Amino acid sequence: MTPQKEPSGGAPRALGYYECGEMALHLTWVFGFGLLGNIISCLVCLSPLPTFYQICKKKTSEGFQSIPYVIALFSAMLWLFYAIFKKETILLITINSFAFFMAIGYIAVYLLYATKKDKILTFKLLLLFNVFGFGLVCVLTLFLTQGHKRVQVLGWICMIFSICVFVAPLFIVRKVIKTKSVEFMPFSLSFFLTLSALMWFFYGYLKKDQFVAIPNILGFILGLLQMLLYMIYRNPMKVEEVEPKLQLEIYEHVVDLEKLGPAICSEINIVIPKLNASGNGFVEDQNAKGQAMEIMKAIDVVNKL
Repeated sequence: MTPQKEPSGGAPRALGYYECGEMALHLTWVFGFGLLGNIISCLVCLSPLPTFYQICKKKTSEGFQSIPYVIALFSAMLWLFYAIFKKETILLITINSFAFFMAIGYIAVYLLYATKKDKILTFKLLLLFNVFGFGLVCVLTLFLTQGHKRVQVLGWICMIFSICVFVAPLFIVRKVIKTKSVEFMPFSLSFFLTLSALMWFFYGYLKKDQFVAIPNILGFILGLLQMLLYMIYRNPMKVEEVEPKLQLEIYEHVVDLEKLGPAICSEINIVIPKLNASGNGFVEDQNAKGQAMEIMKAIDVVNKL
């Protein structure tokens, strides 16, 4: 009788232990990538802090836009709504809860120091995305779907929106290529976004969650593209600028010497913008005065002929 047919043989029991060990290892990898994704994503969420420090210091948000934070808030709300109905998604809930409260804080500070025009625009964006947009998603999924189908619909919505968010930096990439300057594309942010996309891809892949894995493939590729462009354009060609020498403003007054005559010309003091012995003011140029007198004498001789 073979070991496979024994009711209480060693082989079947050993196979069970192997499966349990493999599953434990798999769950460990899932948790590890999810935890790393949480840590790196938290760093990304904290990256705007220097910007808002400057806003608080200057007491104005002029020059900054609120739409990135409104979009971040909307994204966190969608993923939280998805994670509520998806089983075993505690790591998605933790990071998106953190992103949710950070986005609210950023928007609150922005509104505190924004101009009236920027405040109106921000409220319009909040109504569009976070009230009507999210409200429409809630109504459609809660009343028209249920169970596994609801999770699928929410997953597709989250995935499509995440892809749009990842594609948005292409405008910055275009600007970098056009201007050959990485001023508006800091390397640290591109690096952490790429690393975050990599962690969440492996988390979604190991968890067999296509809605998490697929958009992060695109995010990883675009992140690599941004870092490559940074390496190419980080040292732009410098044009040597010759420092201008001391420039003195010379105001020339055009005078008809023929009409003035030698008598009046002799009274004209011709000066040049030249520093005198004391280091300031103007000094009379005797050579120029003499040349002017000779010209006037020549003109006078011509008039007498």
